[in-house]
Amino acid sequence: MAVLKVIEVLSNSKKSWEDATAKAVKQASKSVKNIRSVYVQEQSAIVNGDAVTEYRVNLKLTFEVK
Repeated sequence: MAVLKVIEVLSNSKKSWEDATAKAVKQASKSVKNIRSVYVQEQSAIVNGDAVTEYRVNLKLTFEVK
């Protein structure tokens, strides 16, 4: 039986929500090992004038505790 833990992670990107998610996983993997999945809980964006300037994600990251 595996023991899994879930943490909440916030990330942002100038490109897209997908890029923000990938950046979050890459950064978290530097200190959290055995990442199993990521669940994007919330998406938002910053708008300046008539353009989106920043994409933000709030996600739950699941990893195995050894």
